[in-house]
Amino acid sequence: MKRRFATALGAAALSLALTAPASADPGADAAAHGHEHGGHGGSGGHGGFGRATLTGFAVLPALTFVPGSEASGARLGTAPVNGVTPPFTGQPVQGFSGIVRRHDGTFDALSDNGYGSQANSADFLLRVHRIKPDFRRGTVRVLGGFDLSDPDGHVTWPLTRADRKLTGADFDVESIVRTSDGTYWIGDEFGPFLLHVSSSGRLLEAPVPLPGVKAPENPSLEGAEPDLGRSKGFEGMARSVDGRTLYPLLEGTVAGDPAGTLRINEFDLRRRAYTGKRWTYTLDGADHAIGDMIAVDRHRFLVIERDNLQGDAAKTKKIYLIDLRKHGLGKTLVADLLDLANPRRLGGFGETFRFPFQTIEDVVILDDRTLGILDDNNFPFSSGRTPGRPDDNEFITVRLSRSLDADPRVHR
Repeated sequence: MKRRFATALGAAALSLALTAPASADPGADAAAHGHEHGGHGGSGGHGGFGRATLTGFAVLPALTFVPGSEASGARLGTAPVNGVTPPFTGQPVQGFSGIVRRHDGTFDALSDNGYGSQANSADFLLRVHRIKPDFRRGTVRVLGGFDLSDPDGHVTWPLTRADRKLTGADFDVESIVRTSDGTYWIGDEFGPFLLHVSSSGRLLEAPVPLPGVKAPENPSLEGAEPDLGRSKGFEGMARSVDGRTLYPLLEGTVAGDPAGTLRINEFDLRRRAYTGKRWTYTLDGADHAIGDMIAVDRHRFLVIERDNLQGDAAKTKKIYLIDLRKHGLGKTLVADLLDLANPRRLGGFGETFRFPFQTIEDVVILDDRTLGILDDNNFPFSSGRTPGRPDDNEFITVRLSRSLDADPRVHR
C-alpha cells in the first residue's frame, strides 16, 4: 500500500481572533414550534451583522492520502484531471462534508461519498478523519481517523465489499454530529438515511429512512418513482444544544414542494423516530444548494447557502442565521464568504478574501463571534482557487461583526 504523498504547502497565517464572551439563548422560553413553519421568505439582509473578517487560514494539500491505504479512483479513467492522473495508489483525505469540534484543538472531519457519484466511488472507503489546524503555520495535520463499517449486518441490502466496510457506492455521507455518549449520527443522501455509528465507525443499528421521501439511489425504491433528486438527501444536519434532537436538512426539493424550498425535519434521538415536525428553508435561488447546518441555540441555526459555481464565477457563498420561530425562518446574513475583510493579508491574499469553492460544506462555532469553515474540494475535480489545479482543503476562521448570543453549550 502507498504511504501518504503529502506536499507541504505552507501558507503563513495568524492565530484565532480574540474570544468574545457568550450569553444565553435569548429566546429559550419562547413558544414551542408547530407542525410546519417557514415558507417563501427570500434572502435576508445583514440584519445587524456587518462585514465579517478572516482571522485564520490553514491548508491541507489536495494530494494528501491516508497512510498505508488501499488504491482508489479506478473508475475515473486514466485521463488527467486538473493535472492529477487517476487512479490513485491510496485513499485521498478529501471532500470534507461535515465537521465535529472536539474541544481539544482537533476536529472530526467526514469525507463524502468519494468521486461524485455512486457509479465511480465503489473503491472509496467512507471515513472520518481527525484533523488539527495550526493557524500560526497555516497547515492542517491529519492525526488519524476511522473507516465506516457494518460488521453486524444492520444493512439488509447488498453492500459493495464482502468485509462490509462502507464505500461511496453504498452511502453518500454528507453531515455528522457527535452525541454525549461519544457515538455519531451521520446524514446520507442516497436514502436519505440517518446512520448511527460508534466512536470507531461501526454501524450500531439499521439505517433510518425518512418517511415518504426516496432518492433514486434508495435500495427500496423497487421501480417506484423517486420524489427527490439524485444525491439530494441530508446535506446538512444539526444537533440540538440539549443533545436530544437532530435537525436533518435536505439538499434538494421534494417533488410537489415549491421550487427552491428544502425540508428541515425533526428527529427524536430518545425515541429513534421522526416527530412529524417540519420547517421550510427557502433558497435565494432555485439553483442554489445548502452546505451545512449547526445549532446556535434552541431555536436558531446557521446554514451555509451556495451557488454551484467556483473561482471568479462564484456569486453566492453565504452563511445565514435562521430562526425556527419566525415566518420564512427570519433568514439573516451573518457572513458573505466572497467578501471577507482581510486586513492582515492572511494566506498571502489581499485585503478582501474570497472563499470561491464550488462546495463549502462545513461550519463550526468556535466562540460567540468566531466560525470555522472548510471547503469540500471534490478531489480531483474542483479548481476554484487556481484553475487547472485541484483545490486543497482549506480551513478558515471568520470573526463576525457582532456576537451570535449563542447558547454557551454550543462552544463550551
